[in-house]
Amino acid sequence: MKALAQFENSQFLPHRRRHSSFPTTSPNRRSKPPSRLCFACTSASSVTVGVSSDTTKPVVVVGSANADIYVEVDRTPIEGETIAARNGEILAGGKGANQACCGGRLDHLTYFLGRIGDDAHGKLIEDALRLGGVRLDRLSRVVTAPTGFAVVMLQPDGQNSIIIIGGANMHGWPDAVRGEDLEVLAKAGVLLLQREIPDRINIQVAKAAKNAGVPVILDAGGVEDPIPSELLNVVDILSPNETELGRLTGMPTETFEQISQAVLQLHEMGVKKVLVKLGSKGSALFIDGEEALRQAIIPASEVVDTTGAGDTFTAAFAVALVEGMTMKECLEFAAAAASLCVEIKGTIPSMPDRRAVMERLRSSKIYFTNY
Repeated sequence: MKALAQFENSQFLPHRRRHSSFPTTSPNRRSKPPSRLCFACTSASSVTVGVSSDTTKPVVVVGSANADIYVEVDRTPIEGETIAARNGEILAGGKGANQACCGGRLDHLTYFLGRIGDDAHGKLIEDALRLGGVRLDRLSRVVTAPTGFAVVMLQPDGQNSIIIIGGANMHGWPDAVRGEDLEVLAKAGVLLLQREIPDRINIQVAKAAKNAGVPVILDAGGVEDPIPSELLNVVDILSPNETELGRLTGMPTETFEQISQAVLQLHEMGVKKVLVKLGSKGSALFIDGEEALRQAIIPASEVVDTTGAGDTFTAAFAVALVEGMTMKECLEFAAAAASLCVEIKGTIPSMPDRRAVMERLRSSKIYFTNY
């Protein structure tokens, strides 16, 4: 049995955000979020999903936590080439930690179940999550594996290439998920997963959530291996980007028609709802047997770093879902959060707070980008 150190954290530090001066709330007296929000951007669809009417239930994120080593380059090196970077720094990240921090910054009670190493990178992640308002009761330090990390090659236009080293994310989990962790899952409003931890862990927690009536959202980002059918069978919403959708189905995804055809294949595999992130082309939610809901991007004032945009979008969608918004409202809320995220370098540092998201929704005009 691997030795684990448990973080007990019942107190939250205030949110800190450069986008706005959002007032903080006591961790033990969170105001009840509205079950419906009125947006000025577009009318909302009446489509909803089967979530609990208790909008105060937490978002639970089970996933990875990495130290992101940012390297700013003018271009990525070709094979055999060495190039000089313009700048470099280490920031907290990892898809699981990113999404958990997004939930915390959006002022919704959020738990993170993950593994970090007993090292400086682990401390960096712990501090960042605590600052983001995330509950760390279920975050564990593994003394036998280092904290996972990623090398992010960031180009001037905000695009990036990423190499991930799993560390504790892949090698720090016990054979069976602990009972106290499953208890947290059973009380959740939604479970959010990614593919940067072992599939066997995702399968265990997804089955537990399903048995408790908790919706499961799986972000397809992470390892490139096919998603096990045992996991797909208990996922309520699968959320890939265009590249991941093409890899999962073996089909082209360059046009919206091609994307729609690829999603049909996922429906045939048993996935009833597919939330596709389309980058600068927006997003689309496909529900089996219904017309796709398309959402345009909400323009950012400046695109600095797109690394955390997908994680922000997925997590914001999950928060909106728990809070009782319609599917269309969930898409709008997530689009606004993602547009704020790309304006700041880093993943966790770029996560927006709720007031900034609402201000962006009220002030922005939504438009579609042609394919």
